Amino acid sequence: MMPPELQPRSFRPYISSSVSAPSFSSPSSFGNGSRDSYLNPNPSTVFSSPSSSSSSSSSRSLKNRLSPFTFTYNIRIAIALVPCAAILLDLGGSPTVFATLTLGLMISYILDSLNLKPGAFLAVWLSLLFAQIAFFFSASLRLSATSIPLALLCAETNFLIGVWASLQFKWIQIENPSIVLALERLLFVCVPLAASSLFTWATVSAVGMNNAAYYLVCFNCLFYWLYSVPHISSFKTKQDVKYHGGEVPDDNLILGPLESCIHTLNMLFFPLLFHVASHHSVLFTSAASVSDLFLLFFIPFLFQLYASTRGALWWVTKNPHQLHSIRVVNGAIALVVVVLCLEIRVVFPSFGRYIQVPPPLNYLFVTITMLGGAAGAAAFTMGMVSDAFSSVAFTIVSVIVSAAAAIVVGFPIVISWWDSNPTCNVYLNSICIFLPLPSVAGFYLARFFTKKSLPSYFAFVVLGSLMVMWFVMRNYWDLNIWLAGVSLKSFCKLIIGNVVLAMAIPGLAILPSKFRFLTEVGLISHALLICHIENRIFNYSSIYYYGFEDEVMYPSYMVIVTTLVGLAVARRLSVDHRIGQMAVWILTCLYSSKLAMLLLTSKSVVWMSAVLLLAVSPPLLLYKDKSRTASKMKAWQGLACVPIVALHFAHVLPAKRYLVLVVAMGLLFILMQPPIPLSWTYRSDLIKAARQSADDISIYGFVATKPTWPSWLLILSILLTLAAVTSIIPIKYMVELRAFYSVAMGIALGIYISAEYFLQAHLLHALIVVTMVCASVFVVFTHFPSASSTKVLPWVFALLVALFPVTYLLEGQVRIKNILGDGRFGDMGEEEKKLTTLLAIEGAKTSLLGLYAAIFMLIALEIKFELASLMREKASERAGIRHNQSSQSSSGSFLPRMRFMQQRRASTVPAFTIKRMAAEGAWMPAVGNVATVMCFAICLILNINLTGGSNRAIFFLAPILLLLNQDSDFVAGFGDKQRYFPVTVVISAYLVLTALYSIWEEVWHGNAGWGLQIGGPDWFFAVKNLALLILTFPSHILFNRFVWSYKKQSDWTPLLTLPLNLPSVIITMCLRLGFWGF
Repeated sequence: MMPPELQPRSFRPYISSSVSAPSFSSPSSFGNGSRDSYLNPNPSTVFSSPSSSSSSSSSRSLKNRLSPFTFTYNIRIAIALVPCAAILLDLGGSPTVFATLTLGLMISYILDSLNLKPGAFLAVWLSLLFAQIAFFFSASLRLSATSIPLALLCAETNFLIGVWASLQFKWIQIENPSIVLALERLLFVCVPLAASSLFTWATVSAVGMNNAAYYLVCFNCLFYWLYSVPHISSFKTKQDVKYHGGEVPDDNLILGPLESCIHTLNMLFFPLLFHVASHHSVLFTSAASVSDLFLLFFIPFLFQLYASTRGALWWVTKNPHQLHSIRVVNGAIALVVVVLCLEIRVVFPSFGRYIQVPPPLNYLFVTITMLGGAAGAAAFTMGMVSDAFSSVAFTIVSVIVSAAAAIVVGFPIVISWWDSNPTCNVYLNSICIFLPLPSVAGFYLARFFTKKSLPSYFAFVVLGSLMVMWFVMRNYWDLNIWLAGVSLKSFCKLIIGNVVLAMAIPGLAILPSKFRFLTEVGLISHALLICHIENRIFNYSSIYYYGFEDEVMYPSYMVIVTTLVGLAVARRLSVDHRIGQMAVWILTCLYSSKLAMLLLTSKSVVWMSAVLLLAVSPPLLLYKDKSRTASKMKAWQGLACVPIVALHFAHVLPAKRYLVLVVAMGLLFILMQPPIPLSWTYRSDLIKAARQSADDISIYGFVATKPTWPSWLLILSILLTLAAVTSIIPIKYMVELRAFYSVAMGIALGIYISAEYFLQAHLLHALIVVTMVCASVFVVFTHFPSASSTKVLPWVFALLVALFPVTYLLEGQVRIKNILGDGRFGDMGEEEKKLTTLLAIEGAKTSLLGLYAAIFMLIALEIKFELASLMREKASERAGIRHNQSSQSSSGSFLPRMRFMQQRRASTVPAFTIKRMAAEGAWMPAVGNVATVMCFAICLILNINLTGGSNRAIFFLAPILLLLNQDSDFVAGFGDKQRYFPVTVVISAYLVLTALYSIWEEVWHGNAGWGLQIGGPDWFFAVKNLALLILTFPSHILFNRFVWSYKKQSDWTPLLTLPLNLPSVIITMCLRLGFWGF
């Protein structure tokens, strides 16, 4: 028979809630340091009486069944699977894989938003499946015996990602509660095995295979701690989880005894077997190789014994005394083996130069130092230093270890010298001085741990600092070496200061809360020193890499390790309330800024990254409590920070407006790259000169660089426009400011356009600036009219129209005089001079046409917008009048308050009312129509000049005529129904004219005249194509008439005229005529 948790929901027997297992408040309930943390029952647990339990059992069971629980270990799983997914994408991240995943996840998201949960679940799995198939076909793996295990590992990881995604669908828990329990257990069983292997493979690919087994040990221990330490299932309800006899039932744990045993065996033996398989040829060639075998087994074994304090060996025994005996006996043996192997493998080979004791005493003193220190630390960690005898023993061990360490490094514990008579060279007596500084330091450190004496710790800090200073000065002070751009002596000062701060911070952290600022200052100073030191020795690659290509002095992983350790210490002190949020914010920004060194090579990248993080991270790290933002932050603090405004000042409109302005300024700086005289980056003249190579100069000559200062004018214009649009500049309410703003905008844009595109036409700069000023004044005062602007604006537009032909004609004449008069062609021939001159003139004229087309387009759009707004205001005014009339008919009088509000609203209406706008602004439709027609005509000219008169372009240009307005002069009968008629008529007329021009071009032979001879090929071609063109007229006439009248036509008329278009498509040899017929 299947166990109850694996049976289908409809066949599971009912289990009473009174026999359920206990619940824990958080997954960290096993981390209190002893087995009692998860064996003892919760004293606050209250059991209900049988009567009350039976009366509410049905409602409670229904509620539990319909109330799914969230998977609470997402962060724990993400620590392993998110980097694994990144590794997989890096291994086989072809565009096909990315496209498959993106498409699948988008479909899943859409289905989930449509509340189609099963469809979203299926889409996730299908996207992972197809991505895995694409991965196999596109990855760098080749099908071989060595790549098959890695391919299977990748497939397993992909499957685990799908399992993790499945746990996010709560409908699965509602439909099949047993499935989610099985999936949760599957994740906790397989993730540590797959993730450790994949992490090791990625590390080996990056740094090499020499220490691969040790990398595997590290990852195994990490994931064992995350997943194998007992955890309560996320899907156990409060009624299902209760205590039984003071113990947690095994069924409530995610992992069972078998899975926990597998994880233990994997951590103990898999790295050892991996090392044996990869280094089998050199296993017993030296003592260091043999030591590797012992270390790879006993280091995980020691970690396993430490993890047993958090319940990791619950599956072996639940007796705390037996567990303690196992930890002590096995830990002592493992500790001795690890210490001896570390001496052989690490201490003597790497640090032998600092051991000042000759053999064989060096082995004795090093062993006493390491083994005694490890034994004392292990005893204190295990809680074995608890009574007077153990405290005395711990103190004695600390003193002996300190003295032995001092002897090993050569610290002068005893100083002896002889007094002698210089005249007779006879030694008189000897004097010995005993300096027990290391032993005293060890005594004070032990007294701090046993008695919790704070003065003892600071005494240890002082004595330890003196010993560190002595060691550094003895070994490095007199060396004349420059390291990372500084002398070794200066570098030693930084190291000593860093070590002294690191020793003092633990003592400062346990001071009373009123001295908490000392801990914060110490931590921030230590972080600044770390950033400075690592920035010097890591970023100055040109100095410390020279001659050390094979051995890097400060590897990248050290930057990552110090960053993670610093962040962990800051978080731990914050949780223990040893430091405030301000210090945590600064420390997080400083330590995180060090990671920028791994991506960018710059002397100041660390400090620039720190400033950037300090600027943008306050809402995420410093101001997390949004309920008291008024007492913490002011609106001006969100000036340049998107998270601050989004999280804390979303209701403050000025903050959002200034934020838009600042973000736009940053984007403009990135895109425009204006010249900035002061910069943190070094710009060499050699680099600037290298942009023009000798080949470029020989082919193109010296190319004059364009000035970059006009980009400031464009940035200023855009920022002023944004400031006016967001009402930062109140041009809407001040006519004088509006006039000054429009003139300034026109001058800035005019100078920018003149300096950027018309450098050699100095005479035209004034005309271009006047043109831009007129355009700016017209647009601004059309959008925000004044009392007298409606009388002046038509004349401004007339001046703008008059400037167009003058500027266009003068452009060619001025350009010819400037080019020919300066003699810039050198020894070029006359024909080449003419050709170059014509090309320059045509390019300048084309740019000028584009400028005026954009100006007229802007004016037409503005007038169309204003007229549409005016029509809406009129319609709303009429609706308001009708509403007031109906209200007056139903009620004889208004309330006094309503009458006062109407009077106040009437007093706030500006003097320039809608009626006055309608009376004095009657010129707007006509001006808009002129601007629209001129824009369309200029665009047609540009189409002819740039594309040779493309037929397709008319379909993009004709919609410009949608900006036409109904006026009393030009388009009197033009209404809303006829707004598409100009577009269709222009398209038809353009296609007819281009077809006629194409026919004429075919039969006209230049200076030879017409080639139309009766019966000749040209005559036949012209007659045939003209007849075909005429056959298409009925369809176009009917279509344009329908667009004008917008009335339904009879069905038979289009059917009769439609076949007339087919000959022009099939028979004609003229492409434009076929396009017209189609």
